[in-house]
Amino acid sequence: MKILLATDAWLPQVNGVVRTLTALMRELTELSHTVTVMHPGQFPGFACPGYPEIRLAIALRDRVARLIEDEGPDAIHIVTEGPIGFAVRRWCIKKGGKFTTAYHTRFPEYLAGRHLAPAGLTYSLLRQFHRPSTGVMVATPSIARELAERGFDRLRPWTRGVDSGIFSPERRIEDFGFPRPIFLNVGRIAPEKNLPAFLSLDLPGSKVVIGEGPQLPELRRRFPDVHFLGRRENGKLAAIYASADAFVFPSQTDTFGLVMLEALASGLPVAAFPVPGPIDVIGKSGAGVLHEDLRTAALAALHISRLHCREYAMSFSWQNCATQFVEHLCPLH
Repeated sequence: MKILLATDAWLPQVNGVVRTLTALMRELTELSHTVTVMHPGQFPGFACPGYPEIRLAIALRDRVARLIEDEGPDAIHIVTEGPIGFAVRRWCIKKGGKFTTAYHTRFPEYLAGRHLAPAGLTYSLLRQFHRPSTGVMVATPSIARELAERGFDRLRPWTRGVDSGIFSPERRIEDFGFPRPIFLNVGRIAPEKNLPAFLSLDLPGSKVVIGEGPQLPELRRRFPDVHFLGRRENGKLAAIYASADAFVFPSQTDTFGLVMLEALASGLPVAAFPVPGPIDVIGKSGAGVLHEDLRTAALAALHISRLHCREYAMSFSWQNCATQFVEHLCPLH
């Protein structure tokens, strides 16, 4: 098929949505599909308030229509509920075209947590956005149940994967330069990631944070003993995962948490709160510890077998992710 992905999150952004899409495109291409991405770089735009690294497109209707019609896709998937997502949705409805959508981000919780909008109002808007979709793809059973309780329908399971060749225990460096045990976090440094819940813990050894984001300057000032290493990718990032002793995931709003799979594939046990995302990825696998007291979880994770973490991570693959995705697509006409 010729598949069009319409997304407001795209390179050079580094986040779970972008990493999912790039891995998905690779797998779809190997399955002989042709994939085109409609992204913010194709439109005029502006920086998102509070998140300057995120560019919001001014999705002009005529340009959106021309891009779609020039590509002539067999199927359209709308990735995000942003300006491009809304513009492509509008075109599909006007033309009588069918499309699928995905629920990647818990915007209601993000906005409510920052006192920008009540969660009920945001969920109402999201229900309207996804209602015409032939299938709303969601990453975990917990999120699917949560959305179903809020009136969303046609929910479809869409798992995630991990590149076990890049993320591997074999990249471990024993003398990493920091006192052990090393407690690691990887991701965007932003309020919704709840990083102070990790950084304020009384833990032995060292705390290491990989990533960039709007909250980085503030957290550097507040937690001078934490090692903020900035952005790392591919082999360098994989070596840090493999060289740490426990991965601490304090977020309570992620729909999945790809970084947990990357940690597990590297032989790194996970400590997290018992909330959607960690419940689905870790659950009762024994590859991590979920506890309301994050310090308890972090210390207990140090005793988990690294081999077991690696073996469990191998049950997630990008090939399965791509296969599920294709099964849920609907012909445009």
